[in-house]
Formats: sequence, structure tokens, C-alpha cells
Amino acid sequence: MRAVIIDDEKRARTYLRGILEDHFKEISIVGEADGVSTGKELIEINNPDLLFLDVQMQDGTGFDLLSMINRSKFNVIFVSAYDRFAITAIKFSAVDYLLKPVEADDLSLAIEKIKNSKSTDEVQQKLDLLLNNINKIDKIALPSLNGIEFVKLENIVRCESDNNYTNFYLTSGNKIIVSKTLKEYEDMLNNKGFFRTHKSHIINLAYIKKYIKGEGGIAIMEDGSEVAVSRRRKEEFMEVLANFI
Repeated sequence: MRAVIIDDEKRARTYLRGILEDHFKEISIVGEADGVSTGKELIEINNPDLLFLDVQMQDGTGFDLLSMINRSKFNVIFVSAYDRFAITAIKFSAVDYLLKPVEADDLSLAIEKIKNSKSTDEVQQKLDLLLNNINKIDKIALPSLNGIEFVKLENIVRCESDNNYTNFYLTSGNKIIVSKTLKEYEDMLNNKGFFRTHKSHIINLAYIKKYIKGEGGIAIMEDGSEVAVSRRRKEEFMEVLANFI
């Protein structure tokens, strides 16, 4: 697998190259660049299979670079210091990212996912969604049993935990099963009009039809489903609901 490293910090590039050369013999580093303009040139010359791409660089962002080139020919792993909004957009788009300093185990997991990916169209769709989400996050990429489903947030009625899986229930009546925990989606959907009412449930506040009082209570959703509100979440739920309406 031919790879390039694009990062404006020389120390970061050298560190990542060292890990790759020591632990991942199947990856060949064919070049490095220190910014958007040099990265664009590097990609056009070398046609890599994989980009290790920084988010914030001196002459722009990794997102700027992706918007300037043909995104159908390679995979991307973002390597970045913590950037809350950028990482949120990356998560919603199901694109891989690693926080600096990179750990070999985390890198191994990201590379393994890429090696097991089957569709280049899917990769391009995720990157297209990422660039859209940079301006406004309104859609999420859900890795399902059949591939990646790209779903508008406004079309999600609720999410339900099923051990290490999460079931997404949509306004269309369809259900999407995703092999990630509800906790991961709670972190992502927080402040996006969703609320975790219970250890097993996240709901879209826009689709609450009725609330039935009780020890914790029950939220009746527009699709007819009944979702429990836990006793410990009730007070916060009532406050959020009052501000939402």
C-alpha cells in the first residue's frame, strides 16, 4: 500500500514515518508534504492509496486539500491534535482519525479497517459527507450490515441499545443496525436535538408526541414507540424539553 504523510510539523511526520516503517511493512511511504499546496502536488505526482492527513496546517486545512483533488482514488486517515469541531465532523462521516501522538495499536486498527474495506465508492461518499459536514452537520454515516448508510439527522426518530450494537429507527419506518455502542452516538448526537432518556435509549426531541408522568416517565414518539425515561434523567429531560419546545 503506497502512502503519503501530509503534516506541517516535521517532527510529527518523522514520528509517524518511524512507526509505520517499524510496524507496518506492507505500507510504503512514497512522500511527505508540509501543507495544502505541497500536499496537492505530492498526491497528483504519486497517486497514493492512503493519505495520513493533518487537519490544521499553515496554508489551510486537510479539508481544503480534499476539496481540491479527486477523492475517489485513496483512503484517508486524519492525524491531528484535538480539534473538537473537526473531530465531530470526522466522526459523523465515519472517516478514521488518530490523535497525536499516534499510538501503534490505534494505527493498526485504522489500517486494518482500510484493508478490509471493499468499496472505493463508499470511501468517496464518506469524504464527500465530511466536506459537507464541515459547514453544517446535518447527516451521519452509519456503518450497517450492508455497507454505509448516509442518513439525515432529521430522519432519525430514536436510537436503541442492543448490547454492543445500536438500532436506529427512522421516520421511514426502516431500522438500521450499527455495530457501535449507544454511548458513542450519545457523545456525537449531544447538542444536535437528541437526548439520552435511559441507558438504552436516545430520542430525537423533535418527534416527541406526548410525555406520560411516572417515576421516570415514558416518552411517546411520533412513530408510536414508547421510550422509558429513567428516574435519574427525568429532571434534566424536563428542563431540556421545556427549552426545546
